[in-house]
Amino acid sequence: CAVKAAHVLSEIAKNEDMKKPCIEADLVLALIPLLESTDQEMLLHAGRAIGRICYDNRGLQEELVKVGVIPSLVRILTDYAETEPLVHVALLALYNLADLDSAKEALSMTKVAEQLVKQLRRAESHERLEIVFEVLQALAENDTLKVQLVDAGVPEVLSEILLRLHGSSQAEDTCIVKAASDLIVSLLLGGKRGILQVRCIKNQHPKVSLAEEHENSRGKDSLHSEFASFTYLIVFLTSLTCLVLPLSSDGNCLRMFQLGVVHQLLDLLEKHVQSGDTSVQQAALSALQSLAVPVVSKVQMLEEGVAERIEALLRAESPPVQFKLLGTLRTLADGQADAAEILGQDPQLLNRLVQWCSVSDHSGICGEANRLLASILHHNRSQEVVKAIQAAQGVKHLVSMTTSEHAAMQNEALNALAIASAIDLETLEESFKESQLIQSLHKLLRDDNTSPEVKYNSMGLLCRLLNSGDLRQEIEEDKIKDTLEQLCSHSNADVVKEAITTLQVLRGET
Repeated sequence: CAVKAAHVLSEIAKNEDMKKPCIEADLVLALIPLLESTDQEMLLHAGRAIGRICYDNRGLQEELVKVGVIPSLVRILTDYAETEPLVHVALLALYNLADLDSAKEALSMTKVAEQLVKQLRRAESHERLEIVFEVLQALAENDTLKVQLVDAGVPEVLSEILLRLHGSSQAEDTCIVKAASDLIVSLLLGGKRGILQVRCIKNQHPKVSLAEEHENSRGKDSLHSEFASFTYLIVFLTSLTCLVLPLSSDGNCLRMFQLGVVHQLLDLLEKHVQSGDTSVQQAALSALQSLAVPVVSKVQMLEEGVAERIEALLRAESPPVQFKLLGTLRTLADGQADAAEILGQDPQLLNRLVQWCSVSDHSGICGEANRLLASILHHNRSQEVVKAIQAAQGVKHLVSMTTSEHAAMQNEALNALAIASAIDLETLEESFKESQLIQSLHKLLRDDNTSPEVKYNSMGLLCRLLNSGDLRQEIEEDKIKDTLEQLCSHSNADVVKEAITTLQVLRGET
């Protein structure tokens, strides 16, 4: 009787006009317990009825999650993984719920990742692959689920699918490749760095070089060639990123250089900048940024001219790619005077950085451009770089950065300006006056909301500025001495110590 009732409801719910009466009669809540049944026919009809009634009703979908529908759906996928009608119902339900944050949280407490991998492996139709991809893409927005997806082997299966379709020019295959590559990019570009370090793709790496593949594709149908190259690159990116992670593995990074894969990657990256394929660009830059973390890799990249090749990608007009590019260059410059000197004497790069520092409609790019500029000055030891940044009018942006709402960025700017002042204060003097650096520093020191570290670094910069007669006069006229004396009774010991030191320099006692 209950099976028949569920069947009737599932048929009634096909009619749009009948959904509201079903909701008002609280039939959905009455159907939920039926999902715990072991009767497959009952599960099928109850699942269809719930899905149809709740379709496109966010409030009701939230209610479903609250009453515990997620574990029931995962159980169906687990217990009836080979039963097509039930799998279809469960996947459709997950597809409709996966965008909800509450559903993601509930799913993170289950083994859904393992079940979705099983369904990816056994999917025979494009339609089935597409719906699983949609669910996975939604879940990949959650960091916890992202880790679980990688742990369960999603990258491996995606690579298998891409390699299987490699060489095909069918429109349906193109759609699958696009969906799979988008999912790989989502995994590569997640919120937590090194998200793929928990897995390493085995026995799936390309058997020929990217350059060879590109050569082999010439002369073929244009669409086929582009599609093949795109598929190949995505598989390569997946394999590369899994190999170079964890980031602490210097040996893996060096092995990548020895195999020549970095320059092969840059070859195709440059090609895709011209074609405007932003997904590939972002994924490739993410892999390069991972490679640039170990010190041994930075040295290797500099020797092989990788920095110059990355700079050539500045012509990209995609904000996400520009953001990733800036992050990659900053990673390369971090702790490397040679890299900072190379980057800091490139007029094209500096001019573009200064432009990005003023991009108001892309705060991420603006912030990252300022941070790269600060990093170049911080790690540089050359007067020529200081002069080049001054000539590009980049100093005023670093002065503005000292008043950022983010303490980390304030400290980066203060430290960079202090080091630059130690190298060549004379070159910077006029810019400091014009941008009212002294007044900005005084404001930071007076403000009770300024963090102790920012106060400390502000005084460190002041000590450098006191080496200039004109700037010393400004400091004295702005009565910073009074503020420093007040800071001598600050609650933070480091601030007190630096205030005493700065007062001594100001009074000429050291």
